[in-house]
Amino acid sequence: MANGTLAATLENYLEYKSKKGIFAWILSTDHKRIGILYLVAMVTFFWVGVTLGFLMKLEMLTPGKTIVDAQTYNTFFTLHGVIMIFLFIIPGIPAVFGNFFLPIQIGARDVAFPRLNLLSWYLYIIGGLFAIISLFLQGGPIDTGWTFYVPYSIRTTTNVILPLLGAFILGFSSILTGLNFITTVHRLRAPGMTFFRMPLFVWALYATAWIQVVATPVVGITIVLVIIERLLHVGIFDPALGGDPLLFQHLFWIYSHPAVYIMILPAMGVVSEIIPTFAKRTIFGYKVIAFSSLAIALIGYFVWAHHMFTSGMSDTSRMVFSLLTFLVAVPSGVKVFNWVATLYKGSIELRAPLIYVMMFIFLFSIGGLTGLVLGSLATDIHVTDTYFVVAHFHYVMFGGTAVILFAALHYWFPKMFGKMYNEKLAIWATPLIFIGFNMLYFTMFILGYLGMPRRYWSYLPEYQTLHIISTVGSWILVAGLMLMFGNLIYSLFKGKPAEANPWGGVTLEWQVPSPPPVENFEEIPVVNHGPYDFSTINENKDGKS
Repeated sequence: MANGTLAATLENYLEYKSKKGIFAWILSTDHKRIGILYLVAMVTFFWVGVTLGFLMKLEMLTPGKTIVDAQTYNTFFTLHGVIMIFLFIIPGIPAVFGNFFLPIQIGARDVAFPRLNLLSWYLYIIGGLFAIISLFLQGGPIDTGWTFYVPYSIRTTTNVILPLLGAFILGFSSILTGLNFITTVHRLRAPGMTFFRMPLFVWALYATAWIQVVATPVVGITIVLVIIERLLHVGIFDPALGGDPLLFQHLFWIYSHPAVYIMILPAMGVVSEIIPTFAKRTIFGYKVIAFSSLAIALIGYFVWAHHMFTSGMSDTSRMVFSLLTFLVAVPSGVKVFNWVATLYKGSIELRAPLIYVMMFIFLFSIGGLTGLVLGSLATDIHVTDTYFVVAHFHYVMFGGTAVILFAALHYWFPKMFGKMYNEKLAIWATPLIFIGFNMLYFTMFILGYLGMPRRYWSYLPEYQTLHIISTVGSWILVAGLMLMFGNLIYSLFKGKPAEANPWGGVTLEWQVPSPPPVENFEEIPVVNHGPYDFSTINENKDGKS
């Protein structure tokens, strides 16, 4: 292990010396540079997705055609979903912050397989380009929705195969990242870094990595089967060819519901890092939070069919999946109670990262509770395939994962780039995002309750008032996002130099300079205490171990 670490360190050092310009980045095997490459790509894809979402809401300002026709609208919501789910939400926190900080937090110089790590990034970029290239090919861009439901995805004449291949390639990127993280956690922990001395962010990434490795191949196989059926007309899913469309739903959701936890578990890990730092006390219930990450990952494999309560299955199956849906909410609730308990009587310092965490707890709690409405058999029948589902999904995904990605960006920005952002502007962006988000999506709960179906290009006149409120909310939300990203980009070039430990954190990443050196540590640290021991704060203030 020591020889492998030394070789990786020497390789990274030689890279920094021999390569210049863009090649020093796109050919680098340094986990920190790969994390930043992911960040640049994901922010780019994020803004493409935001633009499509903004145009969709603008179209819904009035019944009938406002700016685009129905086919274009179908393309918008398909690409919005594909980009946001497969290119931003799923890989977001693990690929960016996991790559950058997991090795540092466990006292390693790099991930276990640096070249494989770089390959994962290339696969991610290739998969994204496949989806984008399909926009310009004959037949027109994909219009199936991001779930690629059959039999429509088999029969449509739009460009389906290229985005499916893109999703397939992105799956390989996810699997390789998961394998890398699992091996790194098992093999490269610093001396004294036992499993119960690891930061909770590492625990969350570890649980997520197992989901990536075990669940992702299922959706990969499913995508290949759709491509085979389109090309060879083999009866797999299309009932006209003797196939079973429900089989596709089962296979898709066997991956895609665990994928929800690929999205949210790393976000929960970030929360468990930020709260102790800004409350200046050790996390409440460390082992319970760690094991709850594993419990969520495990139970998450068994709840996929709650997406299919109205598709057709036995009453016994529906009752079992409904019960399991309620059970998977328990470890998530445990985390929330432990976070709040950590804040109780803490020396709270209200900075931008913690404000985003508070926003997350509020929004994610709404998303989780409304998920139980959809997990209940009686209520699900009434609100399934309505705007209620759209609202729930965005409260969990955007209000959960994306908001915490913003929190992580503000929390680790000084460490990643060695610059401080404007704290006042960062805080001013939060009420715009919060108000805009709730105007945009809470109105959708009401629309869904009233019967407004999702994925529709037009609507009845009685829904217009709520759609107007929702559309105005999208304008406020985008303004907040522009202020937030504008502040960070400006600070990247003009920000004040950051200290090694501006927040007074005690995990290992705050004991190295900002930004970290090529090899992370001058000497591999020896760990002799838990990750949130604030009795060591005086030792860590100057970035010394």
